[in-house]
Amino acid sequence: MNKLLLVIKREYFIRVKNKKFILTTLLTPIAFGLLMLLSGYFSAKGGQSHKKVLVKDESQIFSEAKIEKYKHDYEFSAAPLNRLKEDYKKEGHDLLVHIPPFQDVKDVKHKIEYYSIEKLSLSTISDIERNIESSFKEYKIAQSGVDRDILNSFKMDINMENGAIGELTEDGKEQDNTSSKLSTVIGTVLGGIMGFIMYMVIFIYGSMVMRSVMEEKINRIVEVIISSVKPTTLMLGKILGVGGVGLTQLALWLILIPLISIGVSMALGISTDPDQMQQIVNQTGGLPTEQLNEINPANILRELGQMNWLFIIPSFVIFFFGGYFIYSSLFAAVGAAMGDDMGEGQQLMLPIMIPVIVAFMMLPGTLENPNGGMALFGSLFPLTSPIIMPSRLAFDPPVWQLLLSILFLVLACWFFAWFAGRIYRVGILMYGKKVNFKEIGKWIRYKA
Repeated sequence: MNKLLLVIKREYFIRVKNKKFILTTLLTPIAFGLLMLLSGYFSAKGGQSHKKVLVKDESQIFSEAKIEKYKHDYEFSAAPLNRLKEDYKKEGHDLLVHIPPFQDVKDVKHKIEYYSIEKLSLSTISDIERNIESSFKEYKIAQSGVDRDILNSFKMDINMENGAIGELTEDGKEQDNTSSKLSTVIGTVLGGIMGFIMYMVIFIYGSMVMRSVMEEKINRIVEVIISSVKPTTLMLGKILGVGGVGLTQLALWLILIPLISIGVSMALGISTDPDQMQQIVNQTGGLPTEQLNEINPANILRELGQMNWLFIIPSFVIFFFGGYFIYSSLFAAVGAAMGDDMGEGQQLMLPIMIPVIVAFMMLPGTLENPNGGMALFGSLFPLTSPIIMPSRLAFDPPVWQLLLSILFLVLACWFFAWFAGRIYRVGILMYGKKVNFKEIGKWIRYKA
């Protein structure tokens, strides 16, 4: 045990004190913040599609419409269409729109043409279509003679929420069951983040273990170390030490990234007021004010506060370490089996990568149906459960499924540690021999 702790400390502190680790840990959140800043800047500047539109309106509907605000500047002209086609660009307009006469109020379609030298974006075309469509709708309502109050009374706002929220249990206590629409959205986002974190952890830190094993093998350092430490102890110490590094880095990122994100949001002047947000989305067919009110920061924080974090966080940590331990063991085995030729290691890594990629492909379906058969299978199968089960934690999966998944995960950790150890003890001292799956099979059967 003392030797294992020494290896863990060595692997941990040699990386944490490394300048590369410190720079990566600090620069990654800063890079994330800069990415947000540039994305916001380019969206605000490069994404602007304000156009000057010349309109020949033979219907006299759009030109007489009283709409408070348009996204584009419209100028109307009664000049002949042929002359407008030739001169609209010279007069400083970006495009010409021709609206033919409108004959029958009962018509639901009206063909309108536009003329533009440059190709317009889909959003620009949609914006202009919506503006014209809105004016024609108002015109048809006015011509029909229908009372507007009666027309507005036809509208319905259906808001379906879980009736079990707030109900009393048999012992008289209020149920802590937050399954509103907003909590479902938050659960989906949170589940996707957790699944993605596990996906990245497996590849980044698993590969770190593999590179560490390869470097010691190629430089012959391992021959000196093994003279005083058993190969299996060295492998476990390396896995746990690098795992501690990964956990330290993730903890720092979870603190720094939100802080930098908040700072960037304040720097960009992103508004969270629903009325201001509504003004922005009105021109793009966005959400109504009622839904914007539902997703404001206060409601999000309230929903986050109601989540069972005492259930989510410990479970995530268990699957974090379990998934990392399984795949790091396999990566360590591959690192021990590989020689100087990185190409030969690709075929050895493929069987390891396939379950991870399959689990990541299952992630969208799991978030769509967190209690379905695919989600259940992915949660119980130990090679996919480190990604799939964390993505379900925000949806409160049944306790028996969580406990069974943890049991399978623990058994898998024990099996793959034994399996990888059998390969590691032979491969770490094997030089100059081409390794394939048949050869690895012989290593596993070797007696100690």
